[in-house]
This record gives sequence, C-alpha cells and structure tokens, in this order.
Amino acid sequence: MRTPLIDRRAFMKAAGAGFALSLSPRALAATLSVDAVYATAYQRRDGAYGAAILSEDGRILHTVELPDRGHDVTFDPVSRRSVVFARQPGTFATVFDHKGEAAPVTIASVGGRHFYGHGAFSPDGRLLYATENDFDNAAGMIGVYDATDGFRRIGEFPTWGVGPHEVLLLGDGRTLAIANGGIETHPDFGRAKLNIPTMKPSLVFVDRVTGDRLEHHELPPELHQLSIRHMDTDAAGAVWFGCQHEGPATERPLLVGSARRGEKLELVEMADGVLGGFRNYIGSVAANRDAGTIAVSSPQGNTMAVIDAASRKIVETRSLVEVCGLAPDLDGFRATTGTGETLGPDGAEWSHPDYVWDNHLARIG
Repeated sequence: MRTPLIDRRAFMKAAGAGFALSLSPRALAATLSVDAVYATAYQRRDGAYGAAILSEDGRILHTVELPDRGHDVTFDPVSRRSVVFARQPGTFATVFDHKGEAAPVTIASVGGRHFYGHGAFSPDGRLLYATENDFDNAAGMIGVYDATDGFRRIGEFPTWGVGPHEVLLLGDGRTLAIANGGIETHPDFGRAKLNIPTMKPSLVFVDRVTGDRLEHHELPPELHQLSIRHMDTDAAGAVWFGCQHEGPATERPLLVGSARRGEKLELVEMADGVLGGFRNYIGSVAANRDAGTIAVSSPQGNTMAVIDAASRKIVETRSLVEVCGLAPDLDGFRATTGTGETLGPDGAEWSHPDYVWDNHLARIG
C-alpha cells in the first residue's frame, strides 16, 4: 500500500510544471504548504542565520530568521509547529509554523540556564522538553515548557549528567532518553570545554512525568572521553547513538552504539577503513524504521554510512563533502551538507549554494 506522501510525490511528478502554472496563487500556496516536509537550520553566505522549510523536490518554501546560529528542529505533529533551538550553548529557541501563517515566537533561556540544541514534545503536544545547562553547578537539566501558554517555562528536572545534548521521547510516550555528552561549559568561557580530562558521558532514561531516573548507562572507563551526542530509535525500540571523541586524534574508538532498557550499551564494530572515515566525529543519527536501517554522518570526515539495524552491519557508505543532516526518505535517507547540497535516496541532488545547511534535518510532514 502506498503512503499519501508517495502518492503526492508521484502525482506532482506526473502533473508536471504545467499543472503548477495552472493553479491560482492561493491554490499553489496550499500545494506548497502540503509539500513542506523537511526543516533545517542554516547560515547564508551573507552571514544571516535562519531555519528553512524544504519541499520534497528540494525547493526552499519558507524561511524563518534567527538571531544566531540554530541547531536542531523539533516538530510537534499535533499543533504542526516546530521549534529550532540555538546551537549550544545558546540562549534562544524559536517556535514557527511551516506555512508561515503565524509570526515566529522566540523563547529566551532563563537566568542560570542556556539551551543545548535539542528538545522533544510530549505526545499530546502540550509540553516541550529542552536540554539545558545549569552552568554554575555544571549540571544538566531538562527545562519544561507549556506549549499551550506561550511556551512558558513551568519546571525542570535533572538529566543526571553533565552537558546534555539530544533528548528523545520513546515509544511509550513517557520515557525520555537523554544523551549526556559529559562536557562542561560556562558562558564566561564561551564554547571552551572545561573538563575534558575528567568528562563522564552517559545515556539516561528518565520518566518525563516524575523526573525520576529510570536507568543510567555509561561506557567503559577507558572510553570516558567518548561524548554521546545524537540519537534515534529503531522500529524495535532500541536507541541508537553516535559519539564524538575528545581524546587524542591518534585513537580510533568505536563511535556508534545502541541501548535498550535493561541491557548494557553495545557499540557497533566497524572495519578500520569505515571507522577512520568518520575522523572521530558523528554529527547526526537517523533511523528509517520502515527499512530497518540507521544512518550516521560525519561532516569532518565527509562521510555517511548506513547500518542494518538487525545485523548491525554496514550496508552502505557515501563520500559527501560536509554531510551532516539526515532524515528518513522512502527506503533510504535524505542528506544535507554544509555546501548547500540536498541529496535524495534515489540519487536526486539539489543545490542552494548561498546556504550552509546546519547539522540536522527534521522531517515535519
């Protein structure tokens, strides 16, 4: 059975440019709105920052200006609003709708906290959870915002670690998976990493309702400089994570792993040629649950790889300059790069050379 997305894609391709030209401006705008399925932060070549909404065929449908560099985009399918978070450590998060019908709303971090680039909505869209830093106490926090009341901050609970980065809501609708990167920062020192010799990353499962820590996972002591940063979940509910190594460049630790409740973290074995291509840096992780695959990217290594989730084997590698953003698309992945390229799973390529696409690509439709 074909999905509505594929049906729309096939229809538009079959209809051709003549169909689009035949539409009234209002009808065309409605068509483009329906066609908006991806969002990403960017920096333009003139220095401006923003978030872009992209169509399936690589068009920029709408942009939202940002006061500084953005990072990840979190989408709420209930309200169909998105939030783009400032690159860590940042002090803003901007809420927008992909049709551009409502003015964007910018949230400022509260005193003593700054954002860490990622967030997640509750299943009913009423609450937004954001990774934050209690920088005076070097403690990771989850800030809780009421999305029904202007995104008013109504509480917080600990991430049980330092330097939280990505947070995911798991399939039970209640458990949050939090990647504590283990790296301490403070606004007095900009983006300086203050505790590299003693960092202690972790992956923690937390009850989003009570704030209770459910499970706490750490890598072996010899891998304490392997910062756990980005995650996604596969169809079986396993959390896949990607790491960035803060130790000597001569070391080649494994960079990708998975975790399940009640089980130990498990790293994915890779051939030296594949692992070396990542240059100790995984920038993004995305799961294609229908296809049973996981994609990871490295802008430093100009490489992306696809892993079969069941066998944990690498099934594809691609060399792409400054590749980082990843999102599932059909039976593969869509990727974006720091050179303004967007690449589809079928080999299609679109170029926007005035744009530097940021680290992440979110599917919003």
